Amino acid sequence: METTLPLPFLVDVSVPSSAASIEGLTRDEVACLGCVFFEVTQDRLEEQLDYLRQHSGESQTFFDATGLESKDAIISILDHGARKVFVQPERLSEFAEFRGRVAPAVSKTSQLSEGTEFGLLFKDFDQTRCDVEKFLEKSRAILEKLPPLYIKPLTGTVYEHFVDICVQISAIPILPSKSLTTKKDDSSRLLISKLFSGSWRSDRADKLLPTLVCDERGIALGLVYSSEESVAESLRTQTGVYQSRKRGLWYKGATSGDTQELVRISLDCDNDALKFIVRQKGRFCHLDQFGCFGDLNGISKLEQTLVSRKESAPEGSYTARLFSDEKLLRAKIMEEAEELCEAQTKEEVAFEAADLIYFALTKAVSAGVSLSDIEHNLDAKSLKVKRRTGNAKGKWAEKEGITNGAAENAKEIAKESTAPLTPAPANAAQNAPDIKKITMKRVDASEVGEEKVSETLRRPSQKSAEAIMGIVAPIINDVRLNGDKALLSYTHKFEKATSLTSPVLKAPYPQSLMNLPEETIKAIDVSYENIRKFHAAQQDEKPLQVETMPGVVCSRFSRPIERVGLYVPGGTAVLPSTALMLGVPAMVAGCKKIVLASPPRPDGSITPEIVYVAHKVGAESIVLAGGAQAVAAMAYGTESVTKVDKILGPGNQFVTAGKMYVSNDTNAGVSIDMPAGPSEVLVVADRDADPAFVASDLLSQAEHGVDSQVVCIAVDLTEQHLQAIEDELHKQAMALPRVDIVRGAIDHSVTILVKDIDEAMRISNEYAPEHLILQVKDAEKVVDKVMNAGSVFIGKWTPESVGDYSAGVNHSLPTYGYAKQYSGVNLGSFIKHITSAHLTAEGLKNVGGAVMQLAKVEELDAHKRAVSIRLNSLAKQ
Repeated sequence: METTLPLPFLVDVSVPSSAASIEGLTRDEVACLGCVFFEVTQDRLEEQLDYLRQHSGESQTFFDATGLESKDAIISILDHGARKVFVQPERLSEFAEFRGRVAPAVSKTSQLSEGTEFGLLFKDFDQTRCDVEKFLEKSRAILEKLPPLYIKPLTGTVYEHFVDICVQISAIPILPSKSLTTKKDDSSRLLISKLFSGSWRSDRADKLLPTLVCDERGIALGLVYSSEESVAESLRTQTGVYQSRKRGLWYKGATSGDTQELVRISLDCDNDALKFIVRQKGRFCHLDQFGCFGDLNGISKLEQTLVSRKESAPEGSYTARLFSDEKLLRAKIMEEAEELCEAQTKEEVAFEAADLIYFALTKAVSAGVSLSDIEHNLDAKSLKVKRRTGNAKGKWAEKEGITNGAAENAKEIAKESTAPLTPAPANAAQNAPDIKKITMKRVDASEVGEEKVSETLRRPSQKSAEAIMGIVAPIINDVRLNGDKALLSYTHKFEKATSLTSPVLKAPYPQSLMNLPEETIKAIDVSYENIRKFHAAQQDEKPLQVETMPGVVCSRFSRPIERVGLYVPGGTAVLPSTALMLGVPAMVAGCKKIVLASPPRPDGSITPEIVYVAHKVGAESIVLAGGAQAVAAMAYGTESVTKVDKILGPGNQFVTAGKMYVSNDTNAGVSIDMPAGPSEVLVVADRDADPAFVASDLLSQAEHGVDSQVVCIAVDLTEQHLQAIEDELHKQAMALPRVDIVRGAIDHSVTILVKDIDEAMRISNEYAPEHLILQVKDAEKVVDKVMNAGSVFIGKWTPESVGDYSAGVNHSLPTYGYAKQYSGVNLGSFIKHITSAHLTAEGLKNVGGAVMQLAKVEELDAHKRAVSIRLNSLAKQ
């Protein structure tokens, strides 16, 4: 059945949810309300799914999906945690299994009877053309049987009148964020606090409403009272503000320092009580206890204790060791898990479960994860509609002698080969018990020495090669043996593109697949031309020819690699930049066959930006697949996929492992561009550097994933300058929609303090960063000191992002320290050089003696004879 809505209205977020400020309401204000409505379309689907990834389990999200044709896309919305999705009435039967979370949407009064017990969305309500009295009468009759009714008005509606209509029939109005405000002096919009007070029912003469204040886990801290004014002030300040019955407005913590950050505000089912969810700093109660109802106990008390001990555990204590020794904590978790599995009696299970929870929670607190974060994840999981098989994995299944479903389990694990390695954001950072400043740790090179600096710069560890190869090898062999059938089955399974009947899209590509906004076409065309110019300039002007001695001429000439495969990560993501960075130099080099591979969207299509780039560079086909299976198809060829000679392009660990696997298989006869790891940047900054610029460059890489690493080498910076960079880093990070990913990356990133530029460049060259940014005085001169880097960005006006997209340099670069051995993708990546030797008779006489002597030393008589027989022939002439 329908659960009670915690607000008397829904907020229609009519601009991208990633915007830091939504017109009318800020992003934080929308988050505090927690009841969000989206009108979803295919071009905004990924953006809105990203909102769900961040807020599922803590916000109630409602989607009008009548603009989507794909059933898979709608299921994906449900799987990501949408509380309710509205579809056309005739499509309800398609979603019968999701009873309760799918409801009809209509746009005519005559269709109101289409509603179900799970609700009805009435769209495009026009009160100027509607007979309001008849609408109210009909709605009341229907709502008696089929509540609730959600009503979305046309743009330009007089919202005060519209809300009044909804109140009369107990319908839920959907109000655009731009029409709402928390500011009392903004008369052009509806005041949020008035919407609350107009809905609540108070039996008090002063109309105050009892308000239960809870922490993020729902544990009651105390009972207070609210007024319309206090609610307005609380939403405006994002803090706990209440109405004292004696002293007027009560700003919690104003005198005690025990302040509150507002997380969510809601009404109860009868609208006669408010609930405030807050992040409490210090105590709520005036007594020496956590809340007015007493102290915490159980798991909540344990969390409180661990958070306290993380900050102040005595050096050398057991708890301090657990927080500092990752291996010890890992061993204890596995030890306690095994003991819990072996426990038999009720008492033993309770005892061992308590031990496991203690160490598991220590791990969570160590990572800045709170119990509320864990519970939000549990809530999000409960909303998922796609289920795994539930088989045990790998060594754990083997240890218990489990064999049933092993093959299916292997395929289930292999799903990771097309998914990002970074976990979906769970807003963990924002839900921590106390939000810590996002800051990089500092290391002073003059105090710790070279060994400690090297240890600090060690990249985040990756999964073992053995584990990854164990996942990708069966997939590669399946595609090698079964061709299109296997490739298509993996695409059906992993990308959910079950409508696909062919794994390849062949050129020429229909114009309908390349329809793009004019501004996007222009951006791609500008980038294309810049990349083309830079790579065309890398062509050899003429063959190299050297006469090493009289009559001995050695030459070198270039030829393009005939068939190249270009891997472009994709799926619901749009990555035309990678297609450009790979496709343009392949075209300039003159490769005869260019094959792109990119995972399709659930409807089987490829994003039009990638198709457009494929068209511009003359790609013969696009393989509709991702992961190791796409790599295998290009390496060995299938009935539909052209076999290539070299595979290039970025991807996660599974794509990289697939490339390494096929490059080592002589049966494939294929090479690759380079190994790869997570993205990284190193910024060298001196006193001329702008702190805001430095912070923005660090964050542009930190947002890639929690396994990314960013490094700042501070050259003779003052404490004031360092603090300015740290303040900018935190401020800019907190405004990002991917703040939780940023926090994870910053956790293993570092600022290294050095005295001069020479020391900075020595450290940089040893680290060998993918991206090196020089925000220093006379940056161009410093380039002479660069020995190891994927790509260098010189001066304050050169952010790394211009290299990612449009400047002309290539963004496919060596990571994880491979810049010491590999170049980034360039024209040479698509060219092979062939040498030749041309000797005259004189030349053979001049060099023949040396050749025969060396052949004699190596005891290769045939080599010696090939020269001597010719010299003897010359002697007879």
